[in-house]
Amino acid sequence: MKELDLRDLDAFVAVARTRNFRRAALEQRVSVSSLSQRLRDMEERLGVRLMNRTTRSFALTEAGELLLARVGPAMHDVSEALDRVRGLRDVPSGRLRINAPPPAIDLVLAPMVAPFMEAYPQIHLEIIGESSFVDIVARGFDAGVRYGEHLAQGMIAVPLSPPQRYAVVASPDYVARLGKPKHPKDLLDHRCIRIRFGRGALLDWEFEKAGQVVKVSPAPRLIANYPGLVQRAAHDGFGFWLTFEGYVREAIKSGALVSVLDDWCAPFPGPFLYYPSRRQPPPALAAFVAFVAQWRKRERRKPRA
Repeated sequence: MKELDLRDLDAFVAVARTRNFRRAALEQRVSVSSLSQRLRDMEERLGVRLMNRTTRSFALTEAGELLLARVGPAMHDVSEALDRVRGLRDVPSGRLRINAPPPAIDLVLAPMVAPFMEAYPQIHLEIIGESSFVDIVARGFDAGVRYGEHLAQGMIAVPLSPPQRYAVVASPDYVARLGKPKHPKDLLDHRCIRIRFGRGALLDWEFEKAGQVVKVSPAPRLIANYPGLVQRAAHDGFGFWLTFEGYVREAIKSGALVSVLDDWCAPFPGPFLYYPSRRQPPPALAAFVAFVAQWRKRERRKPRA
């Protein structure tokens, strides 16, 4: 027996509910003759009569009443579910999950969160901070944030911020006692504070000047993966710390920290939001991508300090 589809059941429920083929045909946006033929074909495939009809009267058979009692509420639920899904296109809602490294969260995403949530009150935003690269699809994320060299192949990438740069900082007391390094390799003779990233990585400190790239790996006296501890150690005069300039900009400006090797700290592209496909992205993600584009336009118009 050829299986019925939702259109068959929807047509049957429309006729059974209205008790009128003409009204049901208008609802279904089909002709009366095609609706009548669909129901005759349905009865043929089921091998049972569902309704008795004449030019003046209409009545469901026992089989028709049984089918309507079971299928009617289910078709209502299906229709309601489809309406809700279609409604997502008009008013973005639902959950949006983003995986991002902590610096990108602190310096780029955090200022966006409150304005985005205010603009889209029906979206539930979840941001998970992880330094190591993750498979966002396998982990159930709608999007991820990473820097260019760590983007997965085949992903759509949207820039989230202007270029960023690193800064090497220490306390004024430490610099007064032990001096400023004039070349990145001078850091090998200083106490340095290092960050251990996800999966145990202890990355080299990379510098660039006039096309020359220098990588150093100072022997650390202090290693941590908690930024609050590292920042406190730098302020307390323990040694030099390489970090995103955004974390220490205000401290440098106030004199609480001293920045060195500025001419070796070249700008690099900021983080990217990435996701698997442009084709019909989830409405909440589409709303965030559009929000990011408008946010970046406004940021470019702001005067730079």
